[in-house]
Amino acid sequence: MAEKKSTYVPRLKKLYLEKVAPELQAEFGYTSSMQIPRLAKVIVSMGVGEAKENKKLLDAAVEDIGIITGQKAVKTKSKKSIAQFKIRKGQEIGARVTLRGARMWEFLDRLMNVALPRVKDFRGVNPNAFDGHGNYAMGITEQIIFPEIDFDKIEKIMGMNIAIVTTARTDKEAKALLQKIGMPFRK
Repeated sequence: MAEKKSTYVPRLKKLYLEKVAPELQAEFGYTSSMQIPRLAKVIVSMGVGEAKENKKLLDAAVEDIGIITGQKAVKTKSKKSIAQFKIRKGQEIGARVTLRGARMWEFLDRLMNVALPRVKDFRGVNPNAFDGHGNYAMGITEQIIFPEIDFDKIEKIMGMNIAIVTTARTDKEAKALLQKIGMPFRK
């Protein structure tokens, strides 16, 4: 028996397909639709340095990222020993999740339209945080800006890193893509 395939398309993806992609094609003069920059993946990570003393904090970070993204996070291990930070090689010190497809679009929609406007004194995200290859990275100081997080149940207020990976070849193309889908860049 064949499974019924869902026809649900996230709101932001619909905006990209119907409006943003044709605008980008016209703006940059692409000859093929495959040249148009698109989002490849979004990586959400949380470094928990205090996890070396308190394992509960790492479990709380994994749970928080899971609640925010809707996908189970993996614990990340240190690549090498660092004596100053009292970290051994292979010690669990963070959590990470890679979002693709519908979850990626949903997360970005919530990030740009719900979470970022809740940041105190928010004036926009840094427009210069591109890496030279069309990828954008940003840091958030508190995970409580997401409405899914219950303030009373959190172990500790922690920050997180969000990396948005695009297929754009230049930072200019990537910035145009993110601007058109609604990323609130600082003026």
